[in-house]
Amino acid sequence: MSGALEGIRILDLSRILAGPWATQMLADFGAEVIKVERPGNGDDTRGWGPPYIKNAAGEDTEDAAYFHAANRGKRSISIDITQPEGQQLIHKLAKQCDVLVENYKVGGLAKYGLDYDALRSTNPSLIYCSITGFGQTGPYKSRAGYDFMIQAMGGLMSITGDPQGQPMKVGVAQADIMTGLYACNAIQAALIHRMKTGQGQQIDLALLDVQVATLANQGMNYLASGKSPERLGNAHPNIVPYQAFATADGHIILAVGNDAQFAKFCTLAGQPELARDPRFASNRSRVENRHQLLPDIEYLMRQHNSDWWLENLSRQGVPCGPINTLEQVFADPQVQHRQMQVELPHTEAGNSPSIANPVKFSETPINYHQAPPLRGEHSQEILEELLDMNQQDWRHLFGKNIVQ
Repeated sequence: MSGALEGIRILDLSRILAGPWATQMLADFGAEVIKVERPGNGDDTRGWGPPYIKNAAGEDTEDAAYFHAANRGKRSISIDITQPEGQQLIHKLAKQCDVLVENYKVGGLAKYGLDYDALRSTNPSLIYCSITGFGQTGPYKSRAGYDFMIQAMGGLMSITGDPQGQPMKVGVAQADIMTGLYACNAIQAALIHRMKTGQGQQIDLALLDVQVATLANQGMNYLASGKSPERLGNAHPNIVPYQAFATADGHIILAVGNDAQFAKFCTLAGQPELARDPRFASNRSRVENRHQLLPDIEYLMRQHNSDWWLENLSRQGVPCGPINTLEQVFADPQVQHRQMQVELPHTEAGNSPSIANPVKFSETPINYHQAPPLRGEHSQEILEELLDMNQQDWRHLFGKNIVQ
């Protein structure tokens, strides 16, 4: 069965995470993605290990697990874009593509004649997605941007972590991943616009913009009140009780979302009068009086072990959950039922594990056909197929190290 984006071809000049995350999503949806890597080491994340993907003999390959997180379903060609012949190849490939994705610093590709204006002259209908730390305009546009610093500058770290500890980053590169998701959405919107008008366009995406946008309710809390939210650890700024609690033998998440759920919790805990106390009867009053309420809940939660709470809270319809390790996550029957781990064919590894795309299409299901490629694995194939190059042309470029 064909993918939803079958017939769309992406030229992927991005590396690290935000750009590759977007193009992997597009590949999952059926687009053809050609990943352009520099000769030598290729995408930086190929070396960001350990751990590394194992080959069929159980030995480390040269590709880190990090690289495999964001590059499945793509073909790889290795081109030296610093050389004029390499630049000519990119122009020729761009003419055969619908979308180009890049995450060089502002002006980084202009010196090679590969910026939007240059490639638009080659392919006027090209959609050109530029991902940077700070965007194509503004006082910071020339700065390099990395996820960790963007989480800090964009306010996320100021609201993450224990109130008595230091500000904390999220455990994954959240700004990069969210930027990749925004890029994927923007590219599909631009493709629809092109279907209607025939026009290509440039998409300007900045990690800092995305981080500010995804502050969500916390950002609006500030705009509505004029007061910067503070770190609450695992607590929620707008809902109480909604956090991690210690039990008799561990910790669980209690996520009470409304007053009826709170009343059920109180009854189960043997303290139904708490739900009738005017200080705690509504979510608004619980938020305003959280410091009076939470010690009581902490005491009650310690009266039973985690399994008791999880079983009985779930039976009563009160949202709760365990705090799983990743081993427990991938062993969870719900995660397994949803087939969130897949095995993909790989040239060296035989089969390589991958985390599935969470989108489930009824008519155009995702086809997991290929693990992330080896660097330059498809160079000759792509040049012959898209640019009609013969073996003599290929060998000429290979001999001059323009293509590997």
